[in-house]
Amino acid sequence: MNVHQMISTHPDVQGSTADKLLHCIEECYSCAQTCTACADACLAEDMVEKLRQCIRLNLDCADICAAAGSVASRRTGTNIAVIRSVIEACGTACEACAEECGKHAQMHNHCRICAESCTRCAEACKEALSDLH
Repeated sequence: MNVHQMISTHPDVQGSTADKLLHCIEECYSCAQTCTACADACLAEDMVEKLRQCIRLNLDCADICAAAGSVASRRTGTNIAVIRSVIEACGTACEACAEECGKHAQMHNHCRICAESCTRCAEACKEALSDLH
C-alpha cells in the first residue's frame, strides 16, 4: 500500500508521520477486503444457513474497517475524538469477527484467514490508539 508514502507528502504532515496510525490504516483496508471476500465465500458454502452470523459480522467489520481507514487517512485539520472513536469501533468489530470466524476456521480456510486478518487489525487499532493524543 502507498499509505505511508501518500500521507508523508501531505502539506499538513510535513514528513512527521504517526507510524502506528499508518500501520493501522493499512490493516483496516486489508481487513475490509478480507472480510468482504470471506462473506462472499461463506455465501458460496453449502451450509450457508449456519454461517449467517459470520456473514453479518464479516460485512459489519468490512464497513467499519473501510470507514476507519478513510477517517484516519484525513490529515487536514484535526478531529482526534472522532478518529479515536472510529478506531475503537474498528477494534471492537474486528474482535467480534475474529471470534466468530474462529469458530469456523477448521472447516473453512477463508474463515481462518479472516480471523487472522481481524486479529491483526484489532491489534493495530490498539497500537494506534496508544499513539493518538
